[in-house]
Amino acid sequence: MKDKLLIIVNNAAAKARQAWPIVRKHLEAGGIDFAAYETTQPGDATIQTRAALKSGVNTIGVVGGDGTLSEAAEGFFEFGEDVEDLPSQINVEACLAILPAGTGDDFARSQMGWREPMEKWIDILISQCRTRGDANVRLVDVLYGLCDGYKAPFICLNASTMGIGGETAARVAAQGNFLRRFSGEARFAAAAVAALAGWRERRVRVSIDDREVIEGRMNLTAVANGLYAGGGMMLSPQAKIDDGKLDVVTASGLSRAEVVRELARIHKGGHVDNPKVRIVQGKGVSIETFSPEDAMPIEADGNVRGLTPVEFRVMPLALRFVVGQNEK
Repeated sequence: MKDKLLIIVNNAAAKARQAWPIVRKHLEAGGIDFAAYETTQPGDATIQTRAALKSGVNTIGVVGGDGTLSEAAEGFFEFGEDVEDLPSQINVEACLAILPAGTGDDFARSQMGWREPMEKWIDILISQCRTRGDANVRLVDVLYGLCDGYKAPFICLNASTMGIGGETAARVAAQGNFLRRFSGEARFAAAAVAALAGWRERRVRVSIDDREVIEGRMNLTAVANGLYAGGGMMLSPQAKIDDGKLDVVTASGLSRAEVVRELARIHKGGHVDNPKVRIVQGKGVSIETFSPEDAMPIEADGNVRGLTPVEFRVMPLALRFVVGQNEK
């Protein structure tokens, strides 16, 4: 492929399909050479990204939401035969660019601290294509996950939630056209309330850096890398995308009414004031359940990845993102 920029479009999402002509028009007007690929199935962004990087492409732009962005990020790495080993980078100089057109767009919000219009992100990408330097680039941490008995590897950018979070992600994906008209925050809230109605606490053991163990019946277990997840939820207000740490969030012993109350407070981080909510930082964590019927769905960046047990390790400053000069 002669072009050094590949744009991946999540063709399954109406919002991304609507955004793509705008992106294309601006890139063409800016004189940027690029190739484009419209995804056809889940996981397609990973396959296309990996192939493009191996062919010499040095920048991947994603028109889509956090799920597609996460799939593309996974394509920057190759997994070895031994999944216990951290994956290797295909091209350490390659960059991933955000063109947010999804339900939550949490990664983009984490970079800016607020929502920016698509045109802002297009301008940042055009600037990077013209300068090819590091002025518009930020190095970020990546989470390496192993689920389904520590056998199935995946990459996570924002956060991963177990239990109610996994159930919520599945419900968001299955929402019909009526709910898709609403904001990401409203869609996630509606899905979370529906998931809560059928939820029961599971006995969970959380081991952080092989030193701190949290065990008990839990409502929520989450691992945060970025500041926002789940359509604007601030799972850990202290989370930083480049501090070399992951943030483990646990909630135990909450009634359904308390869970609903904390859902209303989590967008501003108010849930951390509840003594039943704990946040512990570390570099690695394993999360186990004790019986097949208690296995919890694992959501990562909006995608359902598998079931517990699961392990996460942080890969410090492992990915280069195009985010602009003033957004670091």
